[in-house]
Amino acid sequence: MGKKFALNIFYNLAIILSIFGLVWCYNNHKYLPAGFLVGTTACLFYFKYQLTKDIRKSFKEKDQK
Repeated sequence: MGKKFALNIFYNLAIILSIFGLVWCYNNHKYLPAGFLVGTTACLFYFKYQLTKDIRKSFKEKDQK
């Protein structure tokens, strides 16, 4: 469970940094890196969603025992 907690923190920090990077790219008219950051942010949101589903599943299994 500790690994999942650390992974969740990593995903949150990476998403926040990606959003800051997107804002910086937009303000400085750097649209190509912004496109890569959009893709990266979307992947991070997907991974975070999968991790959340996995944690919920493990808690449900733990409650049923």
